[in-house]
Amino acid sequence: MADLITVEDPDDPRLTDYTGLTDVELRRKREPAEGLFIAEGEKVIRRAKEAGYEMRSMLLSAKWVDVMRDVIDELPAPVYAVSPELAEQVTGYHVHRGALASMQRKPLPTAADLLRTARRVVIMESVNDHTNIGAIFRSAAALGMDAVLLSPDCADPLYRRSVKVSMGAVFSVPYARLDTWPKGLESVREAGFTLLALTPDEKARPLDEAAPHTMDRVALMLGAEGDGLSTQALVAADEWVRIPMSHGVDSLNVGAAAAVAFYAVATGRPHA
Repeated sequence: MADLITVEDPDDPRLTDYTGLTDVELRRKREPAEGLFIAEGEKVIRRAKEAGYEMRSMLLSAKWVDVMRDVIDELPAPVYAVSPELAEQVTGYHVHRGALASMQRKPLPTAADLLRTARRVVIMESVNDHTNIGAIFRSAAALGMDAVLLSPDCADPLYRRSVKVSMGAVFSVPYARLDTWPKGLESVREAGFTLLALTPDEKARPLDEAAPHTMDRVALMLGAEGDGLSTQALVAADEWVRIPMSHGVDSLNVGAAAAVAFYAVATGRPHA
């Protein structure tokens, strides 16, 4: 059973994992280096625990202690009970859901490990908006994609905002980073995947014509909001595909486009 510890000093060193959560640059460097990530809210904390992530500690406002009692009772890690005001002083923002947990990261699998058994793969290039990362992972989980591969410069899926937007779906879909870009795409092709680049370019085939759901192994490539896929990535693809648009709309937000494309890729395929 975890120790329930009341903390009244925002500078208490035991709360270090939770300091400065709104400083994106600091947390982006610090969390991977220290092997931790922050789960926010009851559902996300429970999903992280169910996914096998080890908990380092929890930070709870008083009214959440009873809600999380079953989790607390199973934990060997300390649980810090704080006032909402102190939580805000430590983290830098009002913690609306009243519950935070510092979780230990797991070693990432290699791309080769994931490609060995996957059939439907998402590849992201330079997607650095944490909200978009979270939305894409949530759609990937919901619509039956098997794995996610990230270019070296993509944002961290375990950053607090990404985890929160995904509602914990980042724990459900395995992911890995490609070591090189775009050269790493060749290893995906060598594993038997057809590389489909999603782009609004008129030269691209409509998704329904390309019929990706009939292909044996598909890797769907997505670019960053605004810029889209780079020229190098487009050249490396086997085929360009697009979502047909109406009413003069030229493109969708990458999170929305991903959901539409995932459905087209997985249609007719049984989901777990």
